[in-house]
Amino acid sequence: MRMTHDDTHARRELIRALITTREVATQEELRELLAKERYDVTQATLSRDLAKLGARRASRPSGGTAYELPEAPVAMARAEETLAGFAEMVINVDDNGSLVVIRTRPGAASAVALAIDTARLAEVLGTLAGDDAIFVAPSKHHAAGKLTLKFKKLFQKGTRQ
Repeated sequence: MRMTHDDTHARRELIRALITTREVATQEELRELLAKERYDVTQATLSRDLAKLGARRASRPSGGTAYELPEAPVAMARAEETLAGFAEMVINVDDNGSLVVIRTRPGAASAVALAIDTARLAEVLGTLAGDDAIFVAPSKHHAAGKLTLKFKKLFQKGTRQ
């Protein structure tokens, strides 16, 4: 039986729903969930669908990894608004060309780093927080200088330029 465009679209929407409503750790687990909904797909088809949806495996706070989809622009805007709410805790943002360093009020670094990690900005690979400083590693193909400017804009109320 040959699949039509409508079948492909429906399958991808189901994959999107499955990934956003539960933690799906492997393609095999996703194939089993699809099979329960009467979609019997090969690993190659599933890989193409995941790539088309922009799905990626990401670390979970509870441990392990699971598939996630890129954030919608509205969700990203909310994440950036949330970060802006931490502006009063941020004292300075600077970089050395490789890492971004965010200086915070004493004791605030962990909270600000958690907010950055939770925002899942595409430009951020990860953070490391101390008491009053955060090292932010830019993700591949993102410059520390541009990320510094983004953080300065987000935290502009709290930063001394």
